[in-house]
Amino acid sequence: MLGARDMAYPFVNMLSYWVYLLSVLVLLASFFVPGGPTGAGWTLYPPQAITRGTPGYDWGIVLMLVSLLLFIVAATMGGLNYVTTVLQLRTKGMTLMRMPLAVWGIFIASIMALLAFPALFVGGVMLLLDRTLHTSFFMPAVLQFGQRLPYEGGSPLLWQHLFWYFGHPEVYIVILPAMGLISELVSVHARKPIFGYGMMVFSLVAIAAISFVVWAHHMYTSGMNPYFGFFFATTTLIVAIPSAIKTYNWLLTLWRGKIQLTVPMLFAIAFLNTFVVGGLTGLFLGNVIVDFPLQDTYFVVAHFHMVMGVAAIVAIFGGIYHWYPKATGRMLNETLGRIHFWATFVGTYLIFFPMHFLGLLGVPRRYNTFEGLSFLPPSVRPLNEFITVVALLVGLAQLLFGFNLVYSYFRGKKAPDNPWRATTLEWQAPTPPPHGNWGHEPPPVVYRWAYEYSPPGAKEDFIPQNAPPVVAGGSGGEDHAQGGGKA
Repeated sequence: MLGARDMAYPFVNMLSYWVYLLSVLVLLASFFVPGGPTGAGWTLYPPQAITRGTPGYDWGIVLMLVSLLLFIVAATMGGLNYVTTVLQLRTKGMTLMRMPLAVWGIFIASIMALLAFPALFVGGVMLLLDRTLHTSFFMPAVLQFGQRLPYEGGSPLLWQHLFWYFGHPEVYIVILPAMGLISELVSVHARKPIFGYGMMVFSLVAIAAISFVVWAHHMYTSGMNPYFGFFFATTTLIVAIPSAIKTYNWLLTLWRGKIQLTVPMLFAIAFLNTFVVGGLTGLFLGNVIVDFPLQDTYFVVAHFHMVMGVAAIVAIFGGIYHWYPKATGRMLNETLGRIHFWATFVGTYLIFFPMHFLGLLGVPRRYNTFEGLSFLPPSVRPLNEFITVVALLVGLAQLLFGFNLVYSYFRGKKAPDNPWRATTLEWQAPTPPPHGNWGHEPPPVVYRWAYEYSPPGAKEDFIPQNAPPVVAGGSGGEDHAQGGGKA
């Protein structure tokens, strides 16, 4: 999409993958050590995470933290590679404001990762030292069964600050590339230029910047000063503004477009739907007073998975259906794709939408059983059973997607070089792209922005980025290359 032949550092690119794989293997190894994997949950809050009595106290938590540190090393190498590639290896004519929004999403997310991951890395090292060398970064003086443990003076809240300083930008590290993918899908399959390209770019930057000053909305119940609560509640609401700008721009791109309800477009529309619905529930949790009764309930589970989990996953599915023909030279089966879409989209709503109701009833999250919680009404049990059944069915639907990937690779309809009639550079390369992307041909030269769809007076309803400008007196469209980048 940049016109580059490779990443800036191909060896580092490969190394980041292998270090990531090593981190996964270390984490899986925790299932086979004495005591099993850690039972401290994904937030790893001390003192529970490293005190005796928690599952995985012996080896599980150690391997978890080592895996986490290895993963951060891999992510840092990958992030540096992405940033350097975007800044240094763009082809001739590919200015920053001509880049596809998919590249912008990955670029901004990579910068965020480089700024956010160090906090988690430092916290992970300190927690590992607390567990192995009995330092007291996060561990206060603790009495366990009447016996004083070898800790004193640490602050568990310090871990929360370090963890969430990483943890909330991480949400946007995941969702910004998804937003970039959706921008491509909406524009291509609606046959319209993306609305407000400049604002789409600047909203990505704004989301990234503001996301670093909202982390403590995860800590309202930790006893913070009310003035800090007011500050973080305000910034939490402010970060919704650039997200709303993006949503309006996507909808205005769809407005009066020649919408083609292909499988990628269906998943793009599903993203817009789940992102908006899930985002609206975030307005409740961003308010300090409302967050207190809802903070540890299923309402949070429902909000998080709708706005980030489901939205990001359907964006990835849409991206796979969109770029699979270019990567493999084969089209995915359309019928199987539509079945997969409807099962996933409707199924995820049936899983997570009822969880809002459970949360309002006070059903706590992170409990493996609700026996003995007398305040819960009888309706909770059948609703939980219903969610479980639907989740299993949605999981089975993903097997259909896997079958489609494998079957289409060998038996799928042969794909043309540009089946969606898209403008970005990857569709102008051979299918599948050879080593170096362009083979023996020189890299393309870019003359225009990435969203030249339905231009007035043009023979086709799209103009590729590497199409030279039409000379005066031609078939029309001579201003496309100059004016397109400002649209």
